[in-house]
Amino acid sequence: MTPEPIERNLGLDLVRVTETAALGAARWLGRGDKEEVDRAAVEGMRLHLSTIDVDGQVVIGEGEKDRAPMLFNGERVGNGTGMVVDVAVDPVDGTTLTASGLPNAIAVIALAEGRGTMYAPGSLVYMDKIAVGPEAAGTVDLEAPVAHNLSQVAKANGKEINDLRVLVLDRPRNKKYIDAAREAGARISVFRDGDVAGAIATAQDDHEADILLGIGGSPEAVIAACALKCVGGEIQCRLWPRDESEEQFARDEGLDLDQVLTIDDLVSSDNVFFAATGVTNGEFLRGVNFRGEDRAVTHSVIMRSKTGSIRYMDAVHNLARLRAIASITVD
Repeated sequence: MTPEPIERNLGLDLVRVTETAALGAARWLGRGDKEEVDRAAVEGMRLHLSTIDVDGQVVIGEGEKDRAPMLFNGERVGNGTGMVVDVAVDPVDGTTLTASGLPNAIAVIALAEGRGTMYAPGSLVYMDKIAVGPEAAGTVDLEAPVAHNLSQVAKANGKEINDLRVLVLDRPRNKKYIDAAREAGARISVFRDGDVAGAIATAQDDHEADILLGIGGSPEAVIAACALKCVGGEIQCRLWPRDESEEQFARDEGLDLDQVLTIDDLVSSDNVFFAATGVTNGEFLRGVNFRGEDRAVTHSVIMRSKTGSIRYMDAVHNLARLRAIASITVD
């Protein structure tokens, strides 16, 4: 009897993609130019992504929000061989954070086996969200009051409500969530950007963060769903149109603005790969540490839903050799 072939885990290929993006972006730390942060990350990410043995199509890319010339929605990536996948990228989740020298910026990529397996929000770039880790998965409800969800999460995580740490994106539109969490007695951490890292932080073993609430980016919701699916967490979302034109777009596209989207609505494949590398230090990953002219250390995570594997890894990079390889590849 011939044994089944061992299926390849694409994680190590993907982490090279996010490492390259993070190394490029981190060179612009605190220099006040978010466009250069994004450009450096996108160029590095796309260069390595083109070498991977997949037939990929970008579903969540740079085009809708950043109008980037590369890694746009619909672009074909990979070398055209191997697994057919939908691709979600955020070369830097936190370009403003990086440009300002602030924490919680990461470079991210996710793949889901099959075509049409990732939710494509189109022009609707915001969603109302709730995200929790594995212990609280199945206990929360986006349509329930904040106090109810906090009570459920506290019970699931073996805490009192006043021990919970709630993450909320710091925007005026999220004031109602902040007020409700305060009234319930929970501790709150607001953050400027980076809600992919925020959602994933709720699933970490140390429970530094317990729940993410509020309105943030739709692309980020899909990427976070990929990671949470790998670790057994949960995210629920609802499309949040900013104005009448976006409401009309939803009606024209037949989208239900009242529908609560589950994690399986956001990414339906059971074979999901996720990789992220820290750009700046944060809740989730440590940032790039440059050690002299030609050395840098990165901190990354690789996840896969099919196996439930989660790998954290540090890598020491010889930048001179990487530049030489990149030059050969481009030439």
